[in-house]
Amino acid sequence: MPGTDSPAAVGQNAVAAIGLMSAAMLIVPVMDIIAKYLSASMAPLQITFGRFFVQLLIAGTAAILIGQTRALLGRRPLINLLRGVLLAMAVLCFFTAVKYMSVATAISIFFVEPMILTVLAAIVLKERIGPRRIGAVVVGLAGALIILRPNLLEIGAVSLLPLATATFFALYLLLNRLYAGADGLLAIQFSAGLAGSVVLGLGLFGMPVIYPDAISIIMPDLGQIGWLIAIGAISFVGHGLVVMAFQRGEAALLAPLQYLEIVSATALGYLVFSDFPDGPTWAGIALIVLSGLYITHRERQAHRSA
Repeated sequence: MPGTDSPAAVGQNAVAAIGLMSAAMLIVPVMDIIAKYLSASMAPLQITFGRFFVQLLIAGTAAILIGQTRALLGRRPLINLLRGVLLAMAVLCFFTAVKYMSVATAISIFFVEPMILTVLAAIVLKERIGPRRIGAVVVGLAGALIILRPNLLEIGAVSLLPLATATFFALYLLLNRLYAGADGLLAIQFSAGLAGSVVLGLGLFGMPVIYPDAISIIMPDLGQIGWLIAIGAISFVGHGLVVMAFQRGEAALLAPLQYLEIVSATALGYLVFSDFPDGPTWAGIALIVLSGLYITHRERQAHRSA
């Protein structure tokens, strides 16, 4: 999860950690619901830019208020900026996906991320994975294929964007593993906001020049600006809750709670858009969740052995 690499000198408190993580997973889908609502009138690229620009402003303002402006780029600024770019690409892919498919479906497919991270860790970090975890990866990907089944036929290749989101986010987490414990929450948030704003801003202003018909940029009204501010604020708060949760509890304890996001997304999607996953989709979700939980269990055993 984002922010798990933040250094902490906070005492362990499992109950508090579970509460913070649960709160984060229940509010983060609100951001995705707003993004889907805005996508009816705004381009996903513009929405994503707004999300990172607001995050940049919030993190910068917070740093000024508490007198930590010198540490905003962190000890490894280039690594932090690269992580921001990866996170921006992940969010752009996801916000584009929810324009065409339900939030619950997109999030469910995204949760193949632990499987992708397992494979990347084996390739890049040379982590050993046994046949059981390989089997869990295969089962999780099979679950994703079941969910993708109708979407590929109905909306085409855009339904693969949650898989792209999962890949970018797995690369983001891989960098977290490689460079863990260097910087605090504000540095991570500010760097992500800065990198995302620059990269997405270049796309936002450059795309209409290169491909005039590819994207329609509008001047948001006050209501849309308010929703963009809400997206950025939810992102900032959700990220902070995750960081505080991982400061107080073990990753193996908290990782399974990320699947609460599916529950929240399903409930909100039904209330706002009347979207509800069908039977085969729930079967695919079950396979992905079970695979993710098993991979978490095996990683916990491996860390204990080490």
